[in-house]
Amino acid sequence: MTTSGKDTATLHAEGNVGDRLNWLRAAVLGANDGIVSMAGLLIGVAGASASSRTLLMAGVAGISSGAMSMAVGEYVSVSAQSDSEKSMLAMERRELRELPEQERDEMVSMLEGLGVSSATARTAADEIHAGDAFDAHAQLELGIDPDATSSPFEAAWASCLAFTTGGLVPMLGVLLAPEGLVIPVVMTLVVVALMMTGALSARLGKAPVAPAMIRLVLGGLLAMAITFGIGRLFGATLA
Repeated sequence: MTTSGKDTATLHAEGNVGDRLNWLRAAVLGANDGIVSMAGLLIGVAGASASSRTLLMAGVAGISSGAMSMAVGEYVSVSAQSDSEKSMLAMERRELRELPEQERDEMVSMLEGLGVSSATARTAADEIHAGDAFDAHAQLELGIDPDATSSPFEAAWASCLAFTTGGLVPMLGVLLAPEGLVIPVVMTLVVVALMMTGALSARLGKAPVAPAMIRLVLGGLLAMAITFGIGRLFGATLA
């Protein structure tokens, strides 16, 4: 059976493209989180007049703890989502086995809800249920592609790697900046990186590029300004 001139293989290919775009978008957001988090940490420590060695130690500790936190959080979140998806798919498979007529009527109702006429919906539902109707019910009724369920391990590694990659940007500023120029160098690198991730995320979401870049840059600058002020306050207090 085809849908709008597209065969099943084409629809699965398009679904896989969507899944890849979602992963890429998540990676961009993870990298942005690493950039802003690490920039805020390093600028805050620098605001307390810390030495380059202290900044480096703080950066290594920040990247390590942040990446692990992101990985664990993503693993737990996606595991819960995956468990829920598997439970719903198992229930749907059981209902198809035990209540086939009721499930066929549900398919008719779903197709009618998509604008298909009653007669056509009934014919299509009969054709779908003549074979294995599980995939169709999973995608139309539950919004789940049984062949593309979430992987907690993949999500954890992707999140960890993305955060680490983003966090290395401000760390690079600490390593390369001459003495006394750490803050402006880090801020410059962060602004450039945020502009790049903002542009990429906007293009992935087919949204205007300029507003996305501006939001990310302003948010990053605000975070760095606040943490720098806190660092200066604590540095002055402890001096």
